[in-house]
Amino acid sequence: MKSALFPLAACFAWLAPLGLPAADRPFYGDPPDQTHPWAIHDLNRPQPKLVTPGTFSSAEQPGRPPSDAIVLFDGTAEALNKWESDKPEGGPTKWIVKDGAMECVPKSGYIRTREQFGDCQLHVEWAAPTKVEGVSQQRGNSGIFLMGLCEVQVLDNYNNPSYADGSACSVYSVNPPLANALRPPGEFQVIDIVFRRPLYQDGKQIDPGYISVFCNGVLVQDHTPLEGPTGHKARAVPGPFPEKGPLKLQDHGNPVRFRNIWYRPLPPRAAEGGTVGILSPAATEATRRETAAALRADAAKLADKPVAQMLRLAESLVYAPDAAAASSVEQMAATYLAGLKATPEAELEAKKEDAKTVLQAFQYLVKFKFLPETFAPKAELDAFVKSRGWDKAK
Repeated sequence: MKSALFPLAACFAWLAPLGLPAADRPFYGDPPDQTHPWAIHDLNRPQPKLVTPGTFSSAEQPGRPPSDAIVLFDGTAEALNKWESDKPEGGPTKWIVKDGAMECVPKSGYIRTREQFGDCQLHVEWAAPTKVEGVSQQRGNSGIFLMGLCEVQVLDNYNNPSYADGSACSVYSVNPPLANALRPPGEFQVIDIVFRRPLYQDGKQIDPGYISVFCNGVLVQDHTPLEGPTGHKARAVPGPFPEKGPLKLQDHGNPVRFRNIWYRPLPPRAAEGGTVGILSPAATEATRRETAAALRADAAKLADKPVAQMLRLAESLVYAPDAAAASSVEQMAATYLAGLKATPEAELEAKKEDAKTVLQAFQYLVKFKFLPETFAPKAELDAFVKSRGWDKAK
């Protein structure tokens, strides 16, 4: 199970030198367990990827997407090539680009992205016509269809009530929005969506999927569970979604405008082999073994730094037991203690912090039963540290 964003040995080789603050070393927080492959505050846990934030949009001007966003419409006429007619045969769309926005041409039909994607963070900005015409569902109506299956409603509900589960930012026919946070017609509404599709395994639901929606910075859908594809006049029927699908925008007969459309793929959930959430025991064990193997490979490169090598190898025992590794740690510990005891008195003070770090590691490993209570080097080092008064706080 490949879970690390960066190779462990390369990313954390800097941990080998001692002298780091306690919270930045191994042997600190509660260890891994059956469903959590990492310790608390574990520096072997994959680091977040670096993303340069974008800028916020205003009603007048679109913001800049984050650095890892996949842009679906940037306001240029060329960007319309990323979209096609939603007819079975596809083909060019008749929607137009005007003043940096993509505008629905009434009666031309839905459009869809040529690209397909699944779980995502989606950003869409839309504006209802400035000229107010119609009431209820006939006014500024369109829709954002995630994977072409699940609609987040687009509707000019500014001083224009309609049925609640068809209001702007409703999960259409499923769940009304928590609030009406719309700006007046003609102004762009900034919509941010977090979408997770339903997951099924062997015909059984293992994750219902959900949608969270922000409208102009206001939370309007709070982790709303999905009930299957949405529809008009019909209750959603629970069922699996495909892995990927297009983003669709609806032609409901109104010249609604769209701009600044982009998405960020989300990592897989634990239920589908990812590391987001509580893992299964099997996935946890696989990840722990992978981490232990990386640590042992890293330790093998530290032959010129015997103390760091010993601690790196000892650290691997936290993730997966290994008799040979445990035996090597004991032998290295005996060699370390012999060298420590043979150090001239004038040079001994310089060994103080290393000795306390090694002792803390041994105490952790014994406390959580990664090494036996009878692990002799722990008792010997503890006695040596106390004999020097190094255990006393200053």
